[in-house]
Amino acid sequence: MIVRGRSRADRHPATPPPHRGWGSGAGPDPPRKPTPGRPPPGKPPPPSARRWLLPVAVLVALLLLVLFASPGPTGTRYGYTDLLNRVDAGQVRTVNVNNTGGVAGSLKDGTHFTSQIPTALDTSQLSRALADQHVDVTATRSGGGSIWSTLLLFLPLLIFGGLFLWSGRMATRALGGGLSAIGRSRAKIIEAERPATGFADVAGYEGVKQEVSEVVDFLRSPDRYAAAGAKGPRGVIMVGPPGTGKTLLARAVAGEAEVPFLSVTGSGFVEMFVGVGASRVRDLFDEARNRAPSIIFIDEIDAVGGRRAGGTRLGGNDEREQTLNQLLAEMDGFDQSTGIVVIAATNRPDALDPALLRPGRFDRQVTVPLPNQAERAAILAVHVRGKTLAPDADLDRIARGTPGFSGADLANLLNEAAINAVRADRATLTAADLDAARDRVLLGRRDSSNALLPEERHAVAVHESGHALMAALCEHADPVAKVTIIPAGVALGATEQLPEAERHLYSESYLTDLLTVQLGGRAAELVVFGEGSTGAANDLANATGVATRMVREFGLSLELGPVGYSSGAPQFLGDTPEDLLRRPYSEQTQRAVDEAVARLLRRAEKHAVDLLREHRHHLDELAALLVAQETVDGSVVLALLTHPTPAP
Repeated sequence: MIVRGRSRADRHPATPPPHRGWGSGAGPDPPRKPTPGRPPPGKPPPPSARRWLLPVAVLVALLLLVLFASPGPTGTRYGYTDLLNRVDAGQVRTVNVNNTGGVAGSLKDGTHFTSQIPTALDTSQLSRALADQHVDVTATRSGGGSIWSTLLLFLPLLIFGGLFLWSGRMATRALGGGLSAIGRSRAKIIEAERPATGFADVAGYEGVKQEVSEVVDFLRSPDRYAAAGAKGPRGVIMVGPPGTGKTLLARAVAGEAEVPFLSVTGSGFVEMFVGVGASRVRDLFDEARNRAPSIIFIDEIDAVGGRRAGGTRLGGNDEREQTLNQLLAEMDGFDQSTGIVVIAATNRPDALDPALLRPGRFDRQVTVPLPNQAERAAILAVHVRGKTLAPDADLDRIARGTPGFSGADLANLLNEAAINAVRADRATLTAADLDAARDRVLLGRRDSSNALLPEERHAVAVHESGHALMAALCEHADPVAKVTIIPAGVALGATEQLPEAERHLYSESYLTDLLTVQLGGRAAELVVFGEGSTGAANDLANATGVATRMVREFGLSLELGPVGYSSGAPQFLGDTPEDLLRRPYSEQTQRAVDEAVARLLRRAEKHAVDLLREHRHHLDELAALLVAQETVDGSVVLALLTHPTPAP
């Protein structure tokens, strides 16, 4: 597929296809019915009333504090001299004196009053006056030893203590059972009767199934291996791009073997506490031994099994390395007769520690590649279950047009097609829905408003016409399927090519024609307008990448000859190989590579310009048709080439 616009990951099989998303090559597990009389799985949430316990307790404590700490009713405030005069005048009926000199009492007319006796003065005069006037005198002690006063004294301490205990319980619950449960394995244990996925649910990948089926055979009948003196595989590691179904294959192995299946992710071992990872590894293998024969599945093992620091490397993660050391010791130490097999999955095999991959630990490395055309058709047939297809919907055609797609990509494509049908108020998926979904996945959302200037619209039509004519005129190029000038995502237009068959080898003629097709848009601009534009930026980047690999890896240049500097390790996540960061050749060789790449690109551009000048009337006719109709089928492009050349 050729796209005009800003840079985009190329989907052509001659370049590394992008890998994205989750998923697998087959559909999800069928839903299981709940067991009668048994609560649904999962821990029930705490009662909603429990969350109000702490606020209610704090509110009650504040109410008690206000109730018992607030002073009693007060009356008129008298000074000491005024109090003495009123006692001498016989106006005072009762007096209550506390140990701090506070006075509270009442007058004979019923008025309440308060006062304070100066403790530094002689109070004998007041005492004699009270006795002479026969005033009822009582005494109290401040604080009085009341239980409420004692509670009020310790109330702040009780509140903070309760908050501390409550926070501790919440932290314990978050840790999954307290400090005693920190070192326990967090593996999800699936018992023998629960797995419902088998090899029949995994579409395609017959070679991969053959590899892992021996694990099933060993777990089912280990006596056959013992009679022949053979040992079953101790560990199997599945490597491949994301979305190819590694986790699904592991579940299928568990379903076929009918043994307990302990599933855990690599990131589930290491946490903030030192030594937790190693403890969880030990607990995981103890669980497997207690349930033997069983399967341990570690997903994304590169999170814990990465290369250990050593030699000239600086830094490292001691906790992760301790976890890896414990995993190595457990895999090297458990008895094979117990029937424990470790299956792991990763999409970064280059990051794994070499000690983890040696025989005796992971005996087999199974590659789960991107599906080929036949496997893509089978995967589409699985994901189309539950959907209604129109008679014109051809899954084989979609499989041909999706090279480099993983199972997750194909599932997403069919889901987009179903969404497109819902937008049109239909329950049936048509061929147009599948094509629109493919364009949406590859290019982005189509913008039917096409807010382009008239001259820009014509320029896009000329550019895409150049791509389409080169695809039709070059002998070894893939046939053109559709040409459109409707913007989608960052692309202003697109020319789609549909391979006739799945390719595994690419000849020099095919790659040369591929360069010509990719530079066909720029060549059309040079022929029609006499100058290029920024619209060919993505085409130039893709063509330069293909030409660089032709010179650098495939030995298809006369200047360098049969010399290749390719990366040996697969880079499933698109990481830059280390040998590209540290070039294994000199600056002079790099200059020769650059000159050879430029020569290939100039040659392809000249070929495209010559062909388009020869078919200039076909170029103008196709561009005008695109401006009028916006989208043209590949058969129309081929029909245009049959039109006779007008006489000069």
